[in-house]
Amino acid sequence: MSNYAPFIKPYVQYNEHGWGPCEVPDVDVPYQPFCKSDRIGKICDWTVTMPEKKFPSKYASSFGNSSQYAYFHEDDDSTFHLVDNSGLKAFRPYQRGRYRPNMRNNARGRGRGGRGNTAMGVSGGPSAGGGTSNSTKYGKTGRETRRTVGRRFGRNAPSRLRESSVMVRSNWVSIEEIDFPRLLKLALPNIKEGQDIVTCGSLEYYDKLYDRVNLRNEKPLLKMDRVVHTATTTDDPVIRRLSKTMGNIFATDEILATIMCCTRSNYSWDVVIEKLGTKVFLDKRDNTQFDLLTVNETSQEPPLDEEGSINSVHSLAMEATLINHNFSQQVLRIGDQEPRYKFDEPNPFEEAGVELASMGYRYRQWDLGNDLVLIARCKHNGVVQGPNGEMQFLSIKALNEWDSKVTNSVEWRQKLDTQRGAVLASELRNNACKLARWTVEAVLAGSDQLKLGYVSRVNPRDHLRHVILGTQQFKPQEFATQINLNMDNAWGVLRCLIDIVMKQPDGKFLIMKDPNKPMVRLYDIPENAFDSDGDEEDDDSSETLGNSIDN
Repeated sequence: MSNYAPFIKPYVQYNEHGWGPCEVPDVDVPYQPFCKSDRIGKICDWTVTMPEKKFPSKYASSFGNSSQYAYFHEDDDSTFHLVDNSGLKAFRPYQRGRYRPNMRNNARGRGRGGRGNTAMGVSGGPSAGGGTSNSTKYGKTGRETRRTVGRRFGRNAPSRLRESSVMVRSNWVSIEEIDFPRLLKLALPNIKEGQDIVTCGSLEYYDKLYDRVNLRNEKPLLKMDRVVHTATTTDDPVIRRLSKTMGNIFATDEILATIMCCTRSNYSWDVVIEKLGTKVFLDKRDNTQFDLLTVNETSQEPPLDEEGSINSVHSLAMEATLINHNFSQQVLRIGDQEPRYKFDEPNPFEEAGVELASMGYRYRQWDLGNDLVLIARCKHNGVVQGPNGEMQFLSIKALNEWDSKVTNSVEWRQKLDTQRGAVLASELRNNACKLARWTVEAVLAGSDQLKLGYVSRVNPRDHLRHVILGTQQFKPQEFATQINLNMDNAWGVLRCLIDIVMKQPDGKFLIMKDPNKPMVRLYDIPENAFDSDGDEEDDDSSETLGNSIDN
């Protein structure tokens, strides 16, 4: 008896009238695959030995989208990984031409007596050329330059995870997670212009001399010792007063702009929402970085978070915020004898002995439909008299340049006068979220002009001294169209989040932008989520606010 398994001859069907199977099963098998991974294939023509050059797409599929039946080897390669890839080096084709001028400069420097210190514009010293070295001009040594080059081109740069703006606690309940593709599809059209309810404060007139500032006639940026109050919604006395008789959604223009432009943001931020009956208050948390301006947030290579560096994320945000404040006040005609445009009521944040910045507040309301009435505090920075004698309100902002070599962007001192469009395009690419927020704030406030200033460092290594290189003005609605900002989508995003909150029971909620994913998250948080254990005054004030709103 044999110890091997018996060999059974397989049955092979023979088709005498053609090729293919002789019998077809009684199951409806569609030619369209259920998913892209089901490769059923196409009918082949075995009579053609090679593809024809005259008709390369002769046998292309005519059933719908032919890409569904195509074979892509990248799908298979994505599942293949090397165990050890330490020997591989990242290769970027666009770097190929950038190193050749530096290699040529190295050769020239060595030929003139240099010692190879000429990489990336760092000369070999005064003996090499007899003049001032580029290291003195840019303030960088060879080691710092190599570090900058490596950071600019992403050589061996590890993937960085951004931190959340607030630590999510275990007792928070996740209600909704909405990704940006869903938010980009929303739209709330036909939202009319906001109506003024209360106007407060006073505005100084814009100094038109700053319209003539250019690279040959630059102005130093001065420090303005003026106070700007950035009170949140529930700390605003005017909103407290209005909430008793009108409206059911209350916020500030900064909070609204942050939510409406959330699809352009990369950094994490959060907004606290308090629902009391039919009224909803959108607030910012105390002692947060919500009011700080971001710098190069949407750049391909955002600033590194290096502790103690003047170019860290936090240092640049502080610098940009101070520049924006000083510029918005310096370009006005300041003085006791200069005229002011006064609104109906005085500044609600006026204090004795404190010089307040030129600020005009307009409390406006919008009808969002479905019995939702929004009331928000908006602001202007200045006023100017138009050609026909009418008053035109201004929103004044400042863009700042810190180091064009590190950011790999357009150098303002070379291109601002001749190619201002290229400079603005570079800023729109690197600071898309910040510019969109400014535009939304100007549109909400009803500003007639959006004034943009270009402020740069005197020296890239000195973050305390700055100069004004030029100004530019736009109409907010036209600028929104230019930067592809859809206000219907912005209103739709706001209305979507409000609708989700209105369906929840009374309580406190938090909207947070995920630090590393393009999505926003909505949490149900406890009433004392951000209160300190021993801070009883805050609890009493919140209870007083709730009682006043209920009454």
